[in-house]
Amino acid sequence: MNFDLTDERQMLQDTLRRFLADRYTTADRNAIIDSEAGYSPEIWAQLAELGVLGALFSEADGGFGGAGFDITTVFEALGRAGVVEPVLESAVLGGGLIAALGDETQNALVAEVIGGGLHLAFAHGEPASRYDLSRVETTARADGDDIVLNGRKAVVANAEASHHLIVSARERGAADDTDGISLFLVPAGVAGLGLRGYPMLAGGRAAEVTLDEVRLPSSARLGAAGGAFPAIAERIAAANVALAAETLGAMETAVELTRDYLMTRQQFGRPIGTFQALAHRFSDLLIELEQARSGVINAAGHLGHGDRDRQIAAARNLIGRVGRLVAEESIQMHGGIAMTQEYELAHIAKRIVMNDHRLGDTDYHMERFIALSAA
Repeated sequence: MNFDLTDERQMLQDTLRRFLADRYTTADRNAIIDSEAGYSPEIWAQLAELGVLGALFSEADGGFGGAGFDITTVFEALGRAGVVEPVLESAVLGGGLIAALGDETQNALVAEVIGGGLHLAFAHGEPASRYDLSRVETTARADGDDIVLNGRKAVVANAEASHHLIVSARERGAADDTDGISLFLVPAGVAGLGLRGYPMLAGGRAAEVTLDEVRLPSSARLGAAGGAFPAIAERIAAANVALAAETLGAMETAVELTRDYLMTRQQFGRPIGTFQALAHRFSDLLIELEQARSGVINAAGHLGHGDRDRQIAAARNLIGRVGRLVAEESIQMHGGIAMTQEYELAHIAKRIVMNDHRLGDTDYHMERFIALSAA
């Protein structure tokens, strides 16, 4: 099978890499991370102009991609540069859920996402849910023609910058039932919506969200009442593929930085990379990196197919294990300089490690793979 990128994806990858190489330096990223917004509106607009956001949606939804390999092409490039802009939150998750479940009026928002004019956040995880997608205790009750939401959401990335939050709430069933979960478009600033924001360790911002008698018209519901779980599972699968590809891109940068350092730093009159012990350790990183790349390719190819969840769980487990190895070995072979904020590897290593805690860590995905294999 030929795993080479199509001409269109190769062009997108080349364009995005050149743009980020010119515009996303370590100093620029540090300034973005320290900013109040936690992302750069200018970079965001330029990503939209380059078609990066449109590549994450199908033609039917107004984009020109949307397949697994479109997602990995974009996110591998974003990971290589350590981009902190909320592409995953606004496009893959938020925009993807609207495209999957929205009516004609709601779907008009997707065009705004693709154009870079609309930010979204997916408020689904709760303080007691861990990584369990079906555990939703936030409630939605009918009150005349309105819907009233009550509950709490935890670690909602990009919540403060969002024009709408896509909030999951239970309309029927027990707290861990897959049936009975609905999604609602909640405008920023609506009465009863509370946000407590904070910076995330690897860049970007998140918030703890409270919903206290938040009143919405029934037209704010996305799709049929209580029937949102399949769309949530599909978008989380796509987000897991995106995170795997982003981590792969970050690992590529970590390995390149380590190679350059080993061939630049000298001891006893020659580069330390020529010492046998370090050469063997670096060779192990290259082997593990290629294995991780195969896992990402496999996950992207299965997105939209029957064995999707098992293959993605395998890829996320592999990426998590290899990512931790790459981060730790890169830091060890660099020494103290690797942990300084002004050096690129400091952010890249943090991003690799923290990605393993989004949408399920290594242990969770191993347990999920075993359960799905036994089913």
